[in-house]
Amino acid sequence: MEFKKLNNNEKLPFVSFGVYEIEPEKTKNAVLNALERGYPAIDCAQVYYNEKQVGEAVKESEIPREEIYLTSKNWVSNSGYDKTIKAVNKTLEDLQTDYLDLMLIHQPFGDYYGSYRALQDLQKEGTLLSIGVSNFVSARLIDLVMNFDILPQVNQVETSPYFQQHEANEFMNKLDVAHQSWGPLSEGMDNLFENPILLEIAEKYEKSPVQIIFRWLIDRDIPFSCRSVKTKRMEENIDIFDFKLNKNDIEKIKEIDRGKSPFIEYDDPETAEEFNSEIV
Repeated sequence: MEFKKLNNNEKLPFVSFGVYEIEPEKTKNAVLNALERGYPAIDCAQVYYNEKQVGEAVKESEIPREEIYLTSKNWVSNSGYDKTIKAVNKTLEDLQTDYLDLMLIHQPFGDYYGSYRALQDLQKEGTLLSIGVSNFVSARLIDLVMNFDILPQVNQVETSPYFQQHEANEFMNKLDVAHQSWGPLSEGMDNLFENPILLEIAEKYEKSPVQIIFRWLIDRDIPFSCRSVKTKRMEENIDIFDFKLNKNDIEKIKEIDRGKSPFIEYDDPETAEEFNSEIV
């Protein structure tokens, strides 16, 4: 497994097994299967509602806790200093661990200033090894950076062949904030896996289009999270460390970029209204 060094000298695995939209009753077995197949990291979130099952899997696994990289994300309804402290403690309880490798603010809405203060304090006491944010566009990210002493270690944002985030990536690199991808496959929409460019590159390397996408992220120095409950797919998704794309391949994949998310626009006022409506 390859790792990306963060600005606090911690190391983030390039591949994480995500548990988004995995039903709670299927989560434990899925995580155990992923760990058995060499996934070094599990990407969780409070709003996925399956952290308890992740914790059961980690506990039952024969892999030492220090060899499993655990990420979680604090939801909008838990924003603010006190709520964040309480929510992180609940996550620790559910995951059956006394520390997290990485904790992110899940959305750039609500009192994320208060939440980030809480994450800073928890990092200083050793409960969180690394901290960061998720879905922060560049303006929100620089706003946070300019008002806090501790630089976020990670910004996890949607990044796929349809939405390649080149400008955001350049800005994060300038700040020394690691760019991590969610949604790298865009759920296969619009026949992504049948794209002629990806098929041509896949044939050259004798890999699948999915493997080409994941390798493309690694060769851009972008860690990512992926998920599947199918054992064969789990194995395929992580079988990407025996080849590298060349510069021409990466340039060719740029032609697929649509320059916008197929799922959500974080600069849209309606998006802010929707997320803020969850705050009670």
